[in-house]
Amino acid sequence: MSFDKTEILRNSLIQHGKSSDRVYLMKLAEQDLPDIIGDIEELAKKNGYTKIFVKVPMKLGVDFLSRGYVTEATVPDFYDGSEKAVFLAKYFDERRSNDPNVKVIAQNLKLAKEKAGTAKNIVIEPELDIGRTTDQDFDEMAEVYKTVFATYPFPIHDPAYLKETAESHVQYYAVRVDGKIAALASSEMDVKGKNSEMTDFATLPEFRKKGLAKKLLTTMEKDMQEQGLKMAYTIARAMSPGMNITFSQLGYEFGGTLVNNTAICGQIESMNVWYKKL
Repeated sequence: MSFDKTEILRNSLIQHGKSSDRVYLMKLAEQDLPDIIGDIEELAKKNGYTKIFVKVPMKLGVDFLSRGYVTEATVPDFYDGSEKAVFLAKYFDERRSNDPNVKVIAQNLKLAKEKAGTAKNIVIEPELDIGRTTDQDFDEMAEVYKTVFATYPFPIHDPAYLKETAESHVQYYAVRVDGKIAALASSEMDVKGKNSEMTDFATLPEFRKKGLAKKLLTTMEKDMQEQGLKMAYTIARAMSPGMNITFSQLGYEFGGTLVNNTAICGQIESMNVWYKKL
């Protein structure tokens, strides 16, 4: 299984590769503007990528917008609880900018919004053990992710990657049943920006329909709040009604759709951005 490469370009963090067929500007260093825009576009053209995806503070988005980028999603108070984030895109193939599943995505969004805020009093049953994973869990976690995802934008199938990220900026959480991991999720923290991406949700087939994702999410939110973070967000598969409903039920608001954005479960899919103040 091949994964897109994450690396530093100038002083900014990017990810790129043929898997998601894109350049993703993950963390922009302000001093890199405006030259980095030409750099990532040159990288995209050189490799034949059909999309550039950028996540930046609103004030830094102006340079991109003037170069033909479009806004696909926004999250207010994303950075340090006060500054808006914009998720921008530029396409190098018109087909990439159109999702043929647009009607299904709209229906899933409608279903999710109809259930906004309906999850009350999430109960964690005594037979469930929910909490942070440990250094002894990486092999089992990788096996769970392999079972759930045929492909994924980051190498979560690799215990070494899980260990490396857990030691730097990601807190992983598990639901255990009889000592075995039944479901996983992670909180990818930007401590400086005081925000966290709630991501990597995976439930083994035999434990689905039990609301484990909601239980994980409420546990993670509480922990992130206690650690001083102010905003939680997610980038959820637009074609998956379940995860969109989960976030909407727990009070997350819709921020926009990233069209044909991410390689997941064997194909490139559109993703919905949801956010919630902690």
